[in-house]
Amino acid sequence: MITPPTITLKLDSTAGEYDPGQRLSGHFIAEGVVPWPVRSAELSVLWYTAGQGEEDFAVHHFERFVDEPGRPLDLRLPHRFATVLPPSPLSYDGRIVKVCWCARLRVYPQQGPEVVQEAAFRLGSVPAAPVES
Repeated sequence: MITPPTITLKLDSTAGEYDPGQRLSGHFIAEGVVPWPVRSAELSVLWYTAGQGEEDFAVHHFERFVDEPGRPLDLRLPHRFATVLPPSPLSYDGRIVKVCWCARLRVYPQQGPEVVQEAAFRLGSVPAAPVES
């Protein structure tokens, strides 16, 4: 079985907080000297809820990269992505529910399980819920 290389998913801004309408950009790369045979890779920018109740989520941006004859998918080369962020939902750290944003990369190798990597960020600057005393 082939051991997957280290996958790096990075956002260009190191601040980790974005305003609605701002451009989010970044790249992903597989760090290794030997080609890693993959069928495809999917990059999503999405939000999801965490906490009590049912989880909700939506994909804001999606790109699929496919290994094709004559055009192999070499993840050792950096793959860039960019999107303009929507006006909502804003990131929120509540006591009951949280709204979380991330860039998520799923890599589907020719053999073995999929590999998932995430880079979290905040959309907007909603203050956290106050702590009850």
